[in-house]
Amino acid sequence: MNSQWIKEQFPILNQEINGHPLVYLDSAATSQKPRAVIDAIKHYYEWDNANVHRGVHTLGSRATDAYEGAREKVAKFIGAKRPEEIVFTRGTTTALNLVASSYGPSVLSEGDEIVITQMEHHSNFIPWQQLALRTGATLKFIPLEQDGTVTVEAAEATITSATKIVAIAYVSNVMGVVHPIKQIADIAHRHGAVIVVDGAQSTPHLKVDVQELGCDFYTLSGHKMCGPTGIGALYGKKALLDSMSPIEFGGEMIDDVGLYESTWKDVPARFEGGTPIIAGAVGLAAAIDFLQEVGMDEIERHERTLAAYAMDRLSQIDGINIYGPNERHVGVVTFNLLDVHPHDVATVLDSFGVAVRAGHHCCQPLMRWLNVSSTARASLYLYNTEQDIDRLASALVQTKEYFA
Repeated sequence: MNSQWIKEQFPILNQEINGHPLVYLDSAATSQKPRAVIDAIKHYYEWDNANVHRGVHTLGSRATDAYEGAREKVAKFIGAKRPEEIVFTRGTTTALNLVASSYGPSVLSEGDEIVITQMEHHSNFIPWQQLALRTGATLKFIPLEQDGTVTVEAAEATITSATKIVAIAYVSNVMGVVHPIKQIADIAHRHGAVIVVDGAQSTPHLKVDVQELGCDFYTLSGHKMCGPTGIGALYGKKALLDSMSPIEFGGEMIDDVGLYESTWKDVPARFEGGTPIIAGAVGLAAAIDFLQEVGMDEIERHERTLAAYAMDRLSQIDGINIYGPNERHVGVVTFNLLDVHPHDVATVLDSFGVAVRAGHHCCQPLMRWLNVSSTARASLYLYNTEQDIDRLASALVQTKEYFA
């Protein structure tokens, strides 16, 4: 991987923060955007801006082609069978809520089970918690190992014939662990359950094939994979999507509207009421082109190597506690400095131009499991280098000295 060329593709990285060259280590919150994505969005607004699926004029046709072309691109990128299995959403949060609000009530009743883990992002935790409360279903948790991993054996012991839905992240946004999704999907299907996979942290970093993984539903967020904010996607097997009712109503999702009843379009249109996120879809398509140009296998290799380097460098600092496994670890390194609040750590690091995240990372149940209120988190992406990690390590040493 040509690290210098890649870094040059991201204009925002060419700046100083507090007199220091920017080191951006917060990509799990949102990734930076390459010039190709910025240019694609700019070109759409300057040349093709129109509403889709409505006008027969040239701009409307071009906008529709770009929007539906983006759907085809997402489908191929994650290995869906057909573009109709891709529903554009505002992001992973909206996609997960769509499944929980539309599919969930149709299959759950009192005594049924929803299986998740304690390490889920709130977006893949609260919808199922609230669904259980509404339906009388039981919310169950696959127990975590000491290092925060989920084993196939633990999943096997938790998922039962009463389980109707298993919802789990492919990659944890705090622990950096990659879960054995294919094996968990096999267990779920053997018991007649469906599996919903939160792909917010996996899609940017790993080659994803939803058919190979056995996902029934899979979600992604564009802004975490070099795309713009406000665009994401839900993948669902077509038979499952066909069985679901819309939860938002308005223009473009209807087939026929009568005075007292209405009918809906086929999927995915029935779930995309109103003017869709057209420019966002154009930007997401450009982001996929960029990631494929670099190569997803190459991105994964680079990040795993960099994560191992970061774990090694940071573990040499006295008084640091690093969370998560040493292996099966992607580019998320979560840590705390002894007797220093994570927000203070992040503030001092920022004074050295190093951007990290501090807080509970939308994972309060996991924080309680770790017996902490919050942590600091450095999250890596394809534009980061060993020099960035060295800057982080050096700034952490100076942070320690500042609070000594």
